Amino acid sequence: MDQTSTIGELRHAVHDFVAARDWYRFHTPKNLAMSIAIESAELMEHFQWLSVEESAALLQNDESRAAIADELADVLIYTLSFANSTGIDLSRAITHKLNRNQTRFPVEKARGKVRFDPPTPEEKRA
Repeated sequence: MDQTSTIGELRHAVHDFVAARDWYRFHTPKNLAMSIAIESAELMEHFQWLSVEESAALLQNDESRAAIADELADVLIYTLSFANSTGIDLSRAITHKLNRNQTRFPVEKARGKVRFDPPTPEEKRA
């Protein structure tokens, strides 16, 4: 479905779900930001204390993979709800951030590295 669903369609589905339950009054930026953090923590909890190998194995188990998918869905649902409630255009925000990151993390400095020389102040502002 990732290849056929658009962000706009998913935002609309989340909007319909929230609106039908009259939840918009609870969907403030603060509450939604907290919900994103909470659901992210629940996603991380599946991997806490596991090695890289154990984490990979966890995703091979259908039951564990489904539970992890549910947590990831919760993170994205709250993210889409945050975008709906604040009027943030996610496609524009992602494109803008990727463009900034092209400057901040140029391929020739960052490829295959976790750490590299920090960007200059000019690179940060770009």
